[in-house]
Amino acid sequence: MTRRAAGLILHPTSLPGPGAIGDLGPEVDRFLDWAAAAGQTIWQVLPLGPTGPGNSPYSGVSMRAGNPLLIHASPGHAPQQYAIDGRSRDNSVARRVDFSAAAHEKEALLRAWWERFPESAAMLAEVEAFRHDPRQAEWLEDWALFASLRGARGGAAWTEWERPLRRREPAALDRARAELRDEVDYHAYVQFLFYSQWSRVREAARARGIAILGDLPFYPALDSVDVWVAPELFRLNRDGRPLEIAGVPPDYFSASGQLWGNPLYRWDRMETDGFAWWIRRIRAELERFDLLRIDHFRGFASFWAVRGGAGTAAPGHWEPGPGMKLFRALRAALGELPLIAEDLGIVGEDVHELLRETGFPGMRVLQFGFDSPDSHHAPDKIPPHCVAYTGTHDNDTTRGWFEKLKGEERRRVLQAVGGDERTAAADVVWGLIRLLYESAAERVVVPVQDVLVLGSEARMNIPSVPEGNWEFRLGEGALTLELADRLRTLA
Repeated sequence: MTRRAAGLILHPTSLPGPGAIGDLGPEVDRFLDWAAAAGQTIWQVLPLGPTGPGNSPYSGVSMRAGNPLLIHASPGHAPQQYAIDGRSRDNSVARRVDFSAAAHEKEALLRAWWERFPESAAMLAEVEAFRHDPRQAEWLEDWALFASLRGARGGAAWTEWERPLRRREPAALDRARAELRDEVDYHAYVQFLFYSQWSRVREAARARGIAILGDLPFYPALDSVDVWVAPELFRLNRDGRPLEIAGVPPDYFSASGQLWGNPLYRWDRMETDGFAWWIRRIRAELERFDLLRIDHFRGFASFWAVRGGAGTAAPGHWEPGPGMKLFRALRAALGELPLIAEDLGIVGEDVHELLRETGFPGMRVLQFGFDSPDSHHAPDKIPPHCVAYTGTHDNDTTRGWFEKLKGEERRRVLQAVGGDERTAAADVVWGLIRLLYESAAERVVVPVQDVLVLGSEARMNIPSVPEGNWEFRLGEGALTLELADRLRTLA
């Protein structure tokens, strides 16, 4: 039996501090100290890779690289003895992430570090060891070249590059490596910094008895190094354009469905080498995290396919996924898998059966538990073998959600927490957190926004809305000892 555990969702970009974005610096340690004081043993983060347009961590340009914006680059925290003049940085505490300012800020500091990098023989040796480590070598050089080519072409997608580079002709790749050698070295150095800092964060969490729960996007973005390097594994035409794209049909979040635009896998080709691509991917993620949530788990049972160029996801159709063949291959290569299945949305018997066969815990979301009297997300229907949430990064905050409720659904919430229309929203939110903790779930996870009883202004993401997401940021000092004591009492 899994030991009961409680945790929090907070992406590192949402941490407070000077500058335009939260990162992997000292605020991580302060948050982990507070979480430990609050009796929490799980910290859930969103995907950590570099993001594309819209800043979504679920549409990254690499599944293996770390996001340079998360590197803590500030005075006093340069590698080795190097300190960068940070007097031009804005030391005010931001309440929203400013991705544009963060990109400018981090690029300037990292370039300054890079200029001084050759002065340190010790660090040169460390970076070279990192680059030649077999675990990094299988992806790092491809990423460094991809990032260099992308930068040299003003951020243009690889599908817009010259034909020889699009098709990865060996002679064209060799010329590009020679021409962009310094840039390739720079991007490898940046990844060394990211992984060095992430290793420190892992150790800091471990020292406090906190497991880090990572998040695995189901599909890579079309404009990603993953698709550029292995186009044969995706449903693309000869020019790299998707023949069919991913999404989901109309659901709770969108009346027209969600059209993600990611290229679909060619599962038949992946199966021919025993799903080696997936084995490498999951192995790498389990080296970064203690636990791993698989986003869009239902896609392994069956997935929604929409022809390329469609305006919405509505005209798509279901196709069968790889099912247990994939998970048997993963287990044969990696042993037992500490995975959590995101089994939300339109889920049929094929998904339920796959979840039973894998034995992975699924998810329950309390906000979905009051839309009907027999919802399987209701507090008294939550089973032990699951991870239960008040809401996820895709939901409104619990306060924002409750304040919009009307009619029977609102009445059911108030009845569940023992309140009435005079009950304060803060008491309703904490009443729901208490119900979650009292449920049978082996693990419960609550967004930090709900612990702080924040409204819709603190929502992390609105699915199908391309702009203005992922910007939530904690205020300095928001996580108080009083809050920690209150949460620890429940935990």
